[in-house]
Amino acid sequence: MNWYVIFVKTGKEDDVEKHISYHFNKSECRLFIPKRRIDEKRKGKLHSVVKTLFPGYIFINANMNTNMYYIIKQVPKVYKILNKSNDFFTTIHNYEMQPILQLTQQSSIIDYSKGFIENSKICIKSGPLKGLEGLIKRIDKRKCRVKVSLDFMGSEKLVELGIELLKKPDEKKDNHFFLDSN
Repeated sequence: MNWYVIFVKTGKEDDVEKHISYHFNKSECRLFIPKRRIDEKRKGKLHSVVKTLFPGYIFINANMNTNMYYIIKQVPKVYKILNKSNDFFTTIHNYEMQPILQLTQQSSIIDYSKGFIENSKICIKSGPLKGLEGLIKRIDKRKCRVKVSLDFMGSEKLVELGIELLKKPDEKKDNHFFLDSN
């Protein structure tokens, strides 16, 4: 089975997923909407919210054929299945899907990573970004977010993920890490 991307109306990803799931069983296709948990400030207070990683897109793992293509095209709020040429649909390369699947860690939600900054470099201690530090392009200490670069259908997409910044290991007390006040 290969990975494909369905372009849908933004905000309707979950509704489209339910409609497509109605037409196909789990052995025929796996639908995947990667999401991320981040902090947002509302009325002066931080709230943890879950947002779609790629708004307007649903990933599908299937043995796509023209019959499946036309069934999906008939689902309300589906615009198209992404393609790069004159084909009906184009597969996503494994090197593009692997980081996304690794970040979600068998779930559909990318949770917070925990790390610290040392010598202008981020060191991830735990969480989905552990081992994927090379994807991090920018750090926003104030918002507790990192910008991560992901390949998506042949182009680079920058997405924000939540991070919990810890004090450096040499600043630890009682073998516990504490939140950085910056």
